[in-house]
Amino acid sequence: MSDDQTPDESGPVEIRESARGPVILRGISTRAWEHPADRGALVALRELRGFDILLRKMSGMISERALRLSLMGSSIRVDRHQYARVYEHYQQVGAVLDAADLPDLYITRNPDLGGMCIGIDKPMIVINSGSLDMLDEAELRFLLAHELGHALSGHGLYRTLLMVLVRLTTSVAWVPVGVVGLRVITAALYEWSRKSELSADRAGALAVQDPAAAIRVMAKMAGGGDLHDVDTAAFLEQAKEFETGGDLRDSFLKLVLLEQRSHDFAVARAASLKTWIDDGEYREYLAGEYPKRDDDKDASPTAEARAAAKSYKDLFETSGDPLAKLMRKLKDGL
Repeated sequence: MSDDQTPDESGPVEIRESARGPVILRGISTRAWEHPADRGALVALRELRGFDILLRKMSGMISERALRLSLMGSSIRVDRHQYARVYEHYQQVGAVLDAADLPDLYITRNPDLGGMCIGIDKPMIVINSGSLDMLDEAELRFLLAHELGHALSGHGLYRTLLMVLVRLTTSVAWVPVGVVGLRVITAALYEWSRKSELSADRAGALAVQDPAAAIRVMAKMAGGGDLHDVDTAAFLEQAKEFETGGDLRDSFLKLVLLEQRSHDFAVARAASLKTWIDDGEYREYLAGEYPKRDDDKDASPTAEARAAAKSYKDLFETSGDPLAKLMRKLKDGL
């Protein structure tokens, strides 16, 4: 299949950007794109009054001010005069997601494909220069919107906690009980971090409104910038093989490999995003049926916790992983 085809011709028909431009999602809440496990954690953490203040104090350990100065001194800030094309794309995805204030955007010299969102009080988005060489315009908008999704959801605040705890785990590794407790916490935060990446992928898809472009970015992250000899349908089939192939040994190895990864594997992210698009929420949102930020104050931590638990239950019930299949058989037997 060529790059300009949809990822799965046998699947549902995909909504694409109209000739009039993308659908503007006015007043859209970040809850619209946040994965249930990510959203549940964020709503609960936001309910802990003063917790954000504590984390902001802890963020002094990595000096946000120093990060900002480092970027200003070593990278190029994107605006109307510098990287004007990138700035135009950034403005466009910001308008689609109805973002009131866009974080500062920088291009930094790095040949790899990728970007990041850093900072707490005033987030900053950094895009690797290699991304400009490897991505077409739709793909670049997806990457920009992905990082913008992180910023709008406030992921930087809680990623700071993960960074602090990872460092703390290393420093107290000689205390047996302490390190076990911290490792449990960091494992949970790594799991949340992986789910926050799925959230940002959804934000990117909603902003670009071209699912094929989103899948191409995942393929390029996995194999490089040239997809002329890559079949994206086969790439998605590879994701199925990754999930369902092998035996129990492979299941346990995947758990070990993921334990301290802040990002899931590219093929798994592509499959997860396509499943979310095909399940229908994506289309509902583009049709105007999406959570509004005006209603965020009424979000219930209990309801979001139930939604998070249901997402894990649904994943367990439908997973083709050998370990999940065995556990389902044992559950049915009991």
